[in-house]
Amino acid sequence: MFPKMRRINSLMNEEDTLKLLKKCDEGVLGTIGTNGYPHTIPVNHIVYNDKLYIHGAKEGFKLNNIKANPKVSFTVYDNVAINQEEFRTDYQSVICYGKAKIISGDKEILMELIKKYSYNFIDEGKTFIDDGIETTHLIEITIEHITGKDSRKNSK
Repeated sequence: MFPKMRRINSLMNEEDTLKLLKKCDEGVLGTIGTNGYPHTIPVNHIVYNDKLYIHGAKEGFKLNNIKANPKVSFTVYDNVAINQEEFRTDYQSVICYGKAKIISGDKEILMELIKKYSYNFIDEGKTFIDDGIETTHLIEITIEHITGKDSRKNSK
Protein backbone atom coordinates (compact mmCIF):
# COMPACT_ATOMS: atom_id res chain seq x y z
CA MET A 1 0.00 0.00 0.00
CA PHE A 2 2.81 2.41 0.85
CA PRO A 3 5.77 2.93 -1.48
CA LYS A 4 8.98 1.09 -0.70
CA MET A 5 12.18 3.08 -0.67
CA ARG A 6 14.07 2.59 -3.91
CA ARG A 7 17.52 2.99 -2.35
CA ILE A 8 17.07 0.63 0.55
CA ASN A 9 20.61 1.23 1.81
CA SER A 10 19.51 4.80 2.66
CA LEU A 11 16.81 3.57 5.03
CA MET A 12 17.14 4.95 8.55
CA ASN A 13 16.37 2.74 11.52
CA GLU A 14 13.22 3.41 13.55
CA GLU A 15 15.02 5.10 16.44
CA ASP A 16 16.86 7.60 14.20
CA THR A 17 13.70 8.19 12.15
CA LEU A 18 11.66 9.15 15.23
CA LYS A 19 14.52 11.24 16.61
CA LEU A 20 14.66 13.29 13.38
CA LEU A 21 10.86 13.67 13.28
CA LYS A 22 10.84 15.01 16.86
CA LYS A 23 13.92 17.21 16.39
CA CYS A 24 12.81 19.12 13.30
CA ASP A 25 10.99 22.37 13.98
CA GLU A 26 9.15 22.62 10.68
CA GLY A 27 7.41 20.08 8.55
CA VAL A 28 5.19 19.99 5.50
CA LEU A 29 1.65 18.68 5.83
CA GLY A 30 0.15 17.22 2.68
CA THR A 31 -3.60 16.90 2.27
CA ILE A 32 -5.86 16.01 -0.60
CA GLY A 33 -7.54 19.27 -1.57
CA THR A 34 -11.29 19.60 -1.85
CA ASN A 35 -10.54 21.01 -5.30
CA GLY A 36 -8.84 17.75 -6.31
CA TYR A 37 -5.30 19.13 -6.15
CA PRO A 38 -2.69 18.12 -3.58
CA HIS A 39 -2.25 20.81 -0.95
CA THR A 40 0.91 21.19 1.13
CA ILE A 41 1.60 23.68 3.87
CA PRO A 42 4.56 24.25 6.19
CA VAL A 43 3.63 23.81 9.85
CA ASN A 44 5.08 23.40 13.33
CA HIS A 45 4.50 20.04 14.98
CA ILE A 46 5.14 17.81 17.94
CA VAL A 47 5.16 14.08 18.44
CA TYR A 48 3.32 13.21 21.63
CA ASN A 49 2.03 9.82 22.80
CA ASP A 50 2.97 8.29 19.44
CA LYS A 51 0.85 10.76 17.48
CA LEU A 52 1.71 13.83 15.47
CA TYR A 53 0.04 17.13 16.42
CA ILE A 54 -0.28 20.41 14.57
CA HIS A 55 -2.10 23.42 15.98
CA GLY A 56 -4.18 25.96 14.13
CA ALA A 57 -7.33 27.99 13.88
CA LYS A 58 -10.83 26.53 13.79
CA GLU A 59 -11.26 26.99 10.05
CA GLY A 60 -9.27 26.95 6.85
CA PHE A 61 -8.48 25.05 3.67
CA LYS A 62 -6.36 22.36 5.34
CA LEU A 63 -9.14 21.64 7.83
CA ASN A 64 -11.73 21.43 5.05
CA ASN A 65 -9.45 19.02 3.22
CA ILE A 66 -9.06 16.80 6.30
CA LYS A 67 -12.81 16.78 6.89
CA ALA A 68 -13.33 15.65 3.29
CA ASN A 69 -10.48 13.10 3.29
CA PRO A 70 -8.48 12.29 6.44
CA LYS A 71 -5.53 10.72 4.58
CA VAL A 72 -2.44 12.91 4.93
CA SER A 73 1.30 12.86 4.56
CA PHE A 74 3.85 14.74 6.63
CA THR A 75 7.49 15.40 5.76
CA VAL A 76 10.47 16.80 7.63
CA TYR A 77 14.04 17.12 6.44
CA ASP A 78 17.34 18.30 7.87
CA ASN A 79 21.11 18.18 7.44
CA VAL A 80 20.89 19.33 3.85
CA ALA A 81 24.17 19.78 2.00
CA ILE A 82 24.61 20.49 -1.69
CA ASN A 83 27.45 18.48 -3.15
CA GLN A 84 28.19 20.48 -6.30
CA GLU A 85 31.08 18.37 -7.47
CA GLU A 86 29.03 15.17 -7.44
CA PHE A 87 25.79 16.84 -8.61
CA ARG A 88 23.70 15.70 -5.68
CA THR A 89 22.09 16.84 -2.48
CA ASP A 90 22.69 15.01 0.77
CA TYR A 91 19.96 15.11 3.41
CA GLN A 92 17.99 13.24 6.03
CA SER A 93 14.21 13.09 5.77
CA VAL A 94 11.15 11.47 7.27
CA ILE A 95 7.85 10.85 5.51
CA CYS A 96 4.78 9.85 7.50
CA TYR A 97 1.47 8.67 6.15
CA GLY A 98 -1.57 8.60 8.36
CA LYS A 99 -5.10 9.60 9.13
CA ALA A 100 -5.82 13.03 10.55
CA LYS A 101 -8.67 14.24 12.65
CA ILE A 102 -9.49 17.64 14.03
CA ILE A 103 -9.76 17.88 17.80
CA SER A 104 -10.48 20.74 20.17
CA GLY A 105 -7.61 22.54 21.82
CA ASP A 106 -6.08 20.35 24.51
CA LYS A 107 -4.07 22.17 27.18
CA GLU A 108 -1.66 19.28 27.72
CA ILE A 109 -0.81 18.97 24.03
CA LEU A 110 -0.64 22.74 23.53
CA MET A 111 1.75 22.92 26.49
CA GLU A 112 4.00 20.43 24.71
CA LEU A 113 4.06 22.80 21.72
CA ILE A 114 5.02 25.67 24.07
CA LYS A 115 7.81 23.54 25.56
CA LYS A 116 9.21 22.85 22.09
CA TYR A 117 8.84 26.26 20.46
CA SER A 118 8.74 28.80 23.32
CA TYR A 119 10.67 27.02 26.08
CA ASN A 120 11.94 30.33 27.51
CA PHE A 121 8.35 31.52 28.07
CA ILE A 122 6.59 28.65 29.84
CA ASP A 123 4.54 30.81 32.25
CA GLU A 124 3.52 33.19 29.47
CA GLY A 125 2.68 30.15 27.35
CA LYS A 126 0.23 28.87 29.96
CA THR A 127 -1.56 32.23 29.87
CA PHE A 128 -1.48 32.26 26.07
CA ILE A 129 -3.09 28.82 25.98
CA ASP A 130 -5.76 29.78 28.52
CA ASP A 131 -6.60 32.92 26.55
CA GLY A 132 -6.77 31.14 23.17
CA ILE A 133 -8.11 27.68 23.99
CA GLU A 134 -11.57 28.46 22.62
CA THR A 135 -10.21 29.47 19.21
CA THR A 136 -7.61 26.73 18.84
CA HIS A 137 -7.94 23.36 17.24
CA LEU A 138 -5.39 20.61 16.82
CA ILE A 139 -4.82 18.23 14.00
CA GLU A 140 -4.08 14.80 15.42
CA ILE A 141 -2.38 12.40 13.03
CA THR A 142 -2.29 8.69 13.71
CA ILE A 143 0.82 7.52 11.90
CA GLU A 144 0.16 4.43 9.81
CA HIS A 145 3.49 4.28 7.99
CA ILE A 146 6.78 6.08 8.51
CA THR A 147 10.04 6.01 6.59
CA GLY A 148 13.35 7.72 7.36
CA LYS A 149 15.98 8.30 4.71
CA ASP A 150 19.61 9.29 5.04
CA SER A 151 20.87 9.96 1.53
CA ARG A 152 24.36 10.51 2.92
CA LYS A 153 24.68 6.73 3.28
CA ASN A 154 24.80 6.49 -0.53
CA SER A 155 27.57 9.04 -0.81
CA LYS A 156 30.18 7.12 1.14
